[in-house]
Amino acid sequence: MITGWEWIIVAVIIIAVLLWGPNKLPELARAVGQARREFEKASKEGQTFTTQILTSPTSPDDTLVKNAKELGITTEGKTKDQILQEIVQKAKEAKEPKEVKQ
Repeated sequence: MITGWEWIIVAVIIIAVLLWGPNKLPELARAVGQARREFEKASKEGQTFTTQILTSPTSPDDTLVKNAKELGITTEGKTKDQILQEIVQKAKEAKEPKEVKQ
């Protein structure tokens, strides 16, 4: 006997055939598969990053200060938020295309 979820899957397949036709279904399946792989890859990277932070002997504050110093930002007398804002500002400046002087 077919349960509720199986009916939903059958309905989705029928709707896909009606909307895109049988020729487009392989492309659609590839796109769904690729999206799923990308999602799983991002999930694994997120888990790895979280594990690294939780198992790291340094605190996130130490990492923030270390990254700021690597970027040439002074950290003395500044709050975490101020340091973070300066790091973000440096990243934005690095992304912006530099104007060529003629």
